[in-house]
Order: sequence, then C-alpha cells, then structure tokens
Amino acid sequence: MIGKTYKWSPDFSVSCLRADQPSLPDVAEFFKVVKEQGDRALYEMTARYDGIHLSALRVPPEAIEAATVAEPLAEAIHAAYENLRAFHLRQLPAEVVVETQPGVLCGLRYAPLRRVGLYVPGGTAPLISTALMLGVPAQIAGVSEVVLATPPSPSGKVHPGILYAARLCGIREVYQIGGAQAIAAFAVGTETIAPVDKIAGPGNRYVQAAKLEAARRGIAIDMPAGPSEVVVVADETAPPAWIAADLLAQAEHGPDSLVGLLSPSSALLSAVENALSHLLSRIPRRAQAEATLSHSWAVEVPDLETAIRIADEVAPEHLILACTEPERFLSMLRRVGSVFLGIMTPESAGDYTSGTNHVLPTGGTARSYGSLTVLSFMRSFTYQRLTADGVRRLTPAVLTLAEAEGLSAHAEAMLLRYAAL
Repeated sequence: MIGKTYKWSPDFSVSCLRADQPSLPDVAEFFKVVKEQGDRALYEMTARYDGIHLSALRVPPEAIEAATVAEPLAEAIHAAYENLRAFHLRQLPAEVVVETQPGVLCGLRYAPLRRVGLYVPGGTAPLISTALMLGVPAQIAGVSEVVLATPPSPSGKVHPGILYAARLCGIREVYQIGGAQAIAAFAVGTETIAPVDKIAGPGNRYVQAAKLEAARRGIAIDMPAGPSEVVVVADETAPPAWIAADLLAQAEHGPDSLVGLLSPSSALLSAVENALSHLLSRIPRRAQAEATLSHSWAVEVPDLETAIRIADEVAPEHLILACTEPERFLSMLRRVGSVFLGIMTPESAGDYTSGTNHVLPTGGTARSYGSLTVLSFMRSFTYQRLTADGVRRLTPAVLTLAEAEGLSAHAEAMLLRYAAL
C-alpha cells in the first residue's frame, strides 16, 4: 500500500520525500475573465466546472437563518464551536505600551480587518468544520464584514451544515461558488461580490494557486494552504491499526495529499502496511485514498531523534508523535503546522473539535508560515508621543543619523521642535 519505503543512511536526502508533489497550475486567466465579465463569468464557470446552473450567486440571508441539521450534528457543531472559542479567545493580543526612555512613549495596537473572504472547500466533501475554523477566529477578532464562499453541492445548494456553522459564527454573506473563480471574485470583485482585504482558507491546487495569484496582486492571504498532509513518527508502542487509520484519514482527502511514516521499528512498518490493506476495504473513499497512498512513503530510521529531524525538515502540515513521552521532542520542532502528542491523539481531533485550528500551511511552507489564529484577522499599528524632554533626548541621535543618510529635511523637522523648547 505504501508507495515507497526507504532505510535511512548518513547520505539520506529528505528531498525525495516531496519529489512527487505536483506544481501549481496557472490561474491568471481566471482573474482576467472574472475581472472582465464579473458575475457572468462566475455563473459560466460554475456550470462548466461544477455542472451546476445557478439561479443566484448569493445564498439568501433568510436561508442561512433557516438552515437546520439533525440534532447529533448540531450538537457536534456546537461542541466544536465552543472548544474553538475557548482556545482562540486566549489569542486576543494586548496593547503594548513602552516608555523607551523618559519623554518617549511607544505603543503597539491591534485592529480587526474590515472585510475578509473565507473559502470553505465543499466539492467532494462539505467541510463544515472549516467554516468553524475560519469563522470563529474572524468573529473573535471583530472583523466587520465576513464573507464566505463554498462550492454548491450536486443539488445546487450549499450544504445546510455549512450554513448552520456560518450562522453560529455571525456570517450572513455566503456565496455558492468554488474553486479559483471564487478566490478571483474575492480579489477583484464583481457586480454582486465586493472585493475583500484578505482571503483565508484551504483548498485544492487551483485554490492554492489562486490565493498566491491574489497575493501577487496585493490582496493579503492567510497562508498557502493546499492539499492535506500528515507525517507520523511512531515507535514500537504504537498500535499499527491506529497508525494506519491516521494515514488514511489524510489519504482520503484526495490524490494530492502527502502521507508519510517514520519509525525505528521495522516490525511496526510491516504491521502498518498490513493494517492499511485491511482498513482500505472499509472506507467509502477508497479510490481517493489509494491514489494518495501510491505516492506515500515510509522511512526506517535508527532512532526517534532522527525521525524528528527528518519530519521537521519535511515541514508537514500535521505531525503525529505516536510514541512514549512525545513532549520531549517539542523543543526540536520549528517547522510544522500542528503537532499531535501521543498515541491517544489522532489528527482527526484537531480537524474537528479539540480547539486548535485546522487551517495550516502545506507544501513545505510551514518553514515560514504558522497556523491560522485570531491574529490572522487583525493587523497591528504603532504609535509614539514625545514630550519636550523626549525631544531633547532624541535630537542628537536623530540629527546624526539624518546627516549620515543625507536626509536634511528629517533633521530640520527635529531641529525646529528642539529650537522651540
């Protein structure tokens, strides 16, 4: 089942573990057409790519208000919402005020963004959880206008679970469009959809490419969040069936996902291989999982420390440490999206209800990007105030630096105030 198996050696190169990742498509044409044709382009693209002829782009606000789901699902949505709120409320930043020296006050404040666009995948699986993962931190941040776009279901409507979650997060502007065209609409705007200040949310390669194109055009994005990834580090104490299930949980997302396993136990690697064969026969999305497993990998390593170093270099979206005393390895990690500690912590918990956010950097971008937080929907700005004493104290250094840089007007602005004291 696992595509490739390696045995670590001193010259082992981690580059082979991402060698099969496909390049991103060129989506500039989507932006051009949406900018030129507006709503008409969105209707035509939805018919072409989703096979659905929409009567309207926007979901009526009354339909959001009326959205209902079965009681067990409603309870699960509320449980996830409350855990997400509990975790994300603690992320609200405090104002920073520092007197850097007598008479010189400096401050840092945070303000919510005005209008943000949230993208919720919904093609082959309606990701209700993603609506919560995006909506909760935007709600806590205090964003004035939160807009959500998601592909319509085969019936031509947005899944009621997504609408239910959106309502819970205070979102009343929902559009039933998906793919690169939705991101383009967020970026350039149409007759119906006003452009946004920032775009957030995961998606397939086309969505990821479109977000990067939007960033190139000056629209902020949360991160490159594309096809899902998991790397599992496991020792001999990990139940093979549990590890196999963790791998399949990512593999079933689709053929572009990345799935990897690192272990010093050859017996475990063999047992996981057998468990995968058994579990595959029980999941409905077997075809998607098999496509992902065809380019998955496993590495037999000499010890867990080596496994951690390799995992950190791969920089995966999700990292599961299915081993004893996993906390001891946290200090070694710098480049991962989210970490799941111990054999009792499946990645599924973070995907749905633990409280952490599942919108995470993919494709190795965890080297420089972090997970989605409340701060993703806020921006910072600084301020300063000088007293007369502050002017006296700062003037010598300001004049010296301005002279060194050849910027005499900078010096003059300071000298005028100094002369008035």
